[in-house]
Amino acid sequence: MKFFLTSPLEQFQIIPIIPLYFGNLNFSITNSSLILLIGISFLVIFLQATLYKKASFSFIPKRWQNLIELFYEMLASLLIKDIVGTAGEKYFPFVFSTFFFILISNLIGLVPYSFTATSHLIFTFSLAFFIFLGINIISIRKHGGLFFSLFLPAGSSLALAFILVPIELVSYFVRPVSLSVRLFANMMAGHTLLKVGAGFAWSMMSFGNSLLFFAHFLPIIILVIVMVLEFGVAIIQAYVFTILICIYLNDGLNLH
Repeated sequence: MKFFLTSPLEQFQIIPIIPLYFGNLNFSITNSSLILLIGISFLVIFLQATLYKKASFSFIPKRWQNLIELFYEMLASLLIKDIVGTAGEKYFPFVFSTFFFILISNLIGLVPYSFTATSHLIFTFSLAFFIFLGINIISIRKHGGLFFSLFLPAGSSLALAFILVPIELVSYFVRPVSLSVRLFANMMAGHTLLKVGAGFAWSMMSFGNSLLFFAHFLPIIILVIVMVLEFGVAIIQAYVFTILICIYLNDGLNLH
């Protein structure tokens, strides 16, 4: 009973599981790091069974193979070919891995008593920042100084440059912030709503009133509907995060 009546935000607390300290440094294994290790393990197993063992696939695809090929074609066609073009084909393993890592992290958070790593801004920002940094390194290595032409639209006069360049710089470097906040806010809001609904239903059931006991099925039904919606949000947010990465990659590789 205590679990359901506590604050809905307590599910986002990072709790040390195995304390490890070296002087003033804290290397403790927490619920967050444990879930990330589980997510990475699932991702490695998944990639090992898909990208690295394609030769073992049947000529007549089965259900699992159909699902893998669906995701493969969706990411290869809709994201890489349509957005980045042929220049981005060699980055397909990176896009594929990023999509499924975020998807797995989102879905693990839907398991009761688990932890949602993507509901923490520090995690989503770190992920978005290092991806953004990597895209810029790739772009500068490819184009050199021509890369900075991104911040000055073609055909702009010198007078407009003093206005447009700062605006373009701000809008460009705010990308990892907007990318991380979008994922963090959606996952945190959905899980908070689930916790509030579950606590409300438990409170109604535990009052001992027969009328409230039967009435508590209403929030449970709503909770099931929200759970289904959260499953869809987990998939959509992984796709949105990946498609924005492809847009940023396209800007860096093709300079537009």
